[in-house]
Amino acid sequence: MQRASRAQVTDKDKWNKPVGEPAKKRLRTLTNEQEPLNSSVSSSEKMETDKDGISASGRNLPSTRPQIGENRAHPKKMIISLKKEKPKLPETFEEDTWKKLKMSVHAVHREQPVEQSFEELYKAVEDLCIHKLGPNLYSRLQNDCEEHIKSEIESLVGQPDDATIFLETVEACWQKHCNQMSLIRSIFLYLDRTYVIQSSNVCSLWAMGLQSFRKHLNSAPEVQNKIVSGMLSLILQERSGDMVNRSLLRNLLRMLAQLQLYSSFETAFLADTESFYRQEGSDKLQDLDIPNYLLFVERRIEEEHDRIGHYLDIQTKKPLISKLDAQLLEAHAQTIVDKGFEILMTQHRIKDLQRLYNLLLRVNGLSNIRQAFSAYIKKTGVEIVMNDERGLEMVQDLLDFKARLDELLEQAFASNDELSHALKDAFETLINARQNKPAELIAKFVDQQLRSGGKGISEQESELILERVLILFRYLQGKDVFEAFFKKDLAKRLLLNKSASIDAEKAIISKLKQECGSSFTNKLEGMFKDMELSKDIMTAYSNSSVTSELSVHVLTTGYWPAYPPAPLNLPKEILDHQEAFEKFYLSKHQGRRLTWQNSLAHCSLKATFRPNAAGRKELLVSLYQAAVLLLFNGSDELSFSEIAGAVGMDDKELRVTLQSLACAKIKILNKSPKGRDVEDGDSFTFNSKFESKQLRIKVNSIQLKETQEENDKTTESVFQDRQYQVDAAIVRVMKARKSLSHTLLISELFKILKFPVTPPDLKKRIESLIEREYLERDRDSPSVYKYLA
Repeated sequence: MQRASRAQVTDKDKWNKPVGEPAKKRLRTLTNEQEPLNSSVSSSEKMETDKDGISASGRNLPSTRPQIGENRAHPKKMIISLKKEKPKLPETFEEDTWKKLKMSVHAVHREQPVEQSFEELYKAVEDLCIHKLGPNLYSRLQNDCEEHIKSEIESLVGQPDDATIFLETVEACWQKHCNQMSLIRSIFLYLDRTYVIQSSNVCSLWAMGLQSFRKHLNSAPEVQNKIVSGMLSLILQERSGDMVNRSLLRNLLRMLAQLQLYSSFETAFLADTESFYRQEGSDKLQDLDIPNYLLFVERRIEEEHDRIGHYLDIQTKKPLISKLDAQLLEAHAQTIVDKGFEILMTQHRIKDLQRLYNLLLRVNGLSNIRQAFSAYIKKTGVEIVMNDERGLEMVQDLLDFKARLDELLEQAFASNDELSHALKDAFETLINARQNKPAELIAKFVDQQLRSGGKGISEQESELILERVLILFRYLQGKDVFEAFFKKDLAKRLLLNKSASIDAEKAIISKLKQECGSSFTNKLEGMFKDMELSKDIMTAYSNSSVTSELSVHVLTTGYWPAYPPAPLNLPKEILDHQEAFEKFYLSKHQGRRLTWQNSLAHCSLKATFRPNAAGRKELLVSLYQAAVLLLFNGSDELSFSEIAGAVGMDDKELRVTLQSLACAKIKILNKSPKGRDVEDGDSFTFNSKFESKQLRIKVNSIQLKETQEENDKTTESVFQDRQYQVDAAIVRVMKARKSLSHTLLISELFKILKFPVTPPDLKKRIESLIEREYLERDRDSPSVYKYLA
């Protein structure tokens, strides 16, 4: 719209005029300068406007402006009215457009080139959707696709029975369907993104194709069953060791998953798997030994995991592995353990045991392993403990056995807590299968270690051995038996200076204290205190006016073992030393009594074998050996009977003493006739031709082997102590309860007492307490005991 230029006067200009100019003149000037409003509009710009003067395009149209002099309160408006009829579609528009689209769909289905361009087809679909014809278009397309899919599925009926050929045909059919639906969707994309999205009850074109395919595949059960059976046949071939087309299986299983028909295959597949592995498990278990059977199962598990990774759906993993485990492991768990566990344990086959443990753990087979583990430990351990021929080696055998078990527990069984408890319980059972003997032998083993100091091994290794021995000690029920033998051996080590390390001695007593408490080691610690006090006494004795080469250990009777009297006629030289010390000691400690223990004493003798200096030696001998050797100061030859009469020793002790002097490697005496044993008619002479490069020579004593009688005495002393403990326990329980039946009293005592005891032994102690009037029987019920205050 063209407008002529016009002058405008603003309010500012109006008020800037000279004062006094007539208002009429100013008005006239404004009227002459105003241009008329050009309201003409070109035909091309005519538009239909609404009542407010707004055009269809949304622009404000110019309105007539008021003329000078007109009433501004009621301006006139110019209203332009444009009328145009709505365009109409041709009557054949929908049919013509669908005909064009249908030709393209048929071309896709026939796998022929599409004549029209995709832009033209896309525009045709858009036009139909814009004119609200989307529902009809969707319905026509659905019917067309469904007819084609139906014919494709029907073509699969009657195909060859060969599984691979048939499955390849199905795969080709499915791939063709997917490609065709993808192409059709690209043509009808506008329909998919407008009408389909806006309609909640209409599925996408791709889903529509899947629904149609699933519908007609379900209506052809022969085809569906043939697909499932064909895939099962290929999987069976693969399990049997043949190569199969895995990509074919993967594509078909993905097809079933997209068609929501995978569950039908999975059900048949799992049933087939269960049947297959049930038969194979039974067959393999008969043909293979357990290690190879476990390898076979492990390989099968790996194969099934590989199968899942390549073509099976991930949802099949859990039920598939569960079926395999159930048929190959769970069904044969007890047989696997019975046939192979003991052999693998005996041969120490860690890898195979680890495999057995890991596999049976998958099927909750830990209880089977635990029972077999415990049974093996008890069986093997009892054989070690009860073997009389290897009595002295029993402890070392047990240590080796325990070390092997610990290694297996850690490396093969992952230090499982249940198996650790089984090991502990089984060891406690086997080590107490032979009452008291293991405790005695463990004490002797410790004595041997502390005497030798671990010859040939380092200090750390020796300490480790003692640590392992203490583990065996924990399992002992008769710890008091161990204490008795340990105390007896400790006394010999301390008094005869046989201990390799006092620090090691104190260290093991400290560990025993941690295990059993201070009451257990009270006497043992007292023995070390006596040794320290004896050093102080001898220091005072040496500083006194008395000059003596005598060294004495003063022992407290309650701490040390009770030694039987050892008769010995001592030479006057030794008696004088003893009397001098006794006088000194009793002057310091009045009221005490000293008893000399000759069997534990040892001496240092100066001997001259030849007149020159090379024949002068210092002999380190026991007091028994010294008493015999000093007899030869007055005579060159003595008979056995003469020596026996002079020394007054026990016969057995005298024979081993003479044997150590005349029949050992170091021969201080000569025996006639020669031989290893000392007989009544033997005679002995001083060996003046004895030679040695050493100046100080230690003449070892031949230790008498502890007889069964001596061991029985030690054990008897333990039982005597146990009687006191049993009596104290009975009195303590009855004092608290006042009245108790025999059965309940026995039950309480079993809980309290820490050493093995039998009901008959307890009954004897109860009878003894009744006789001593600590208890009495109830008059109305003889099986009930009452405490007598």
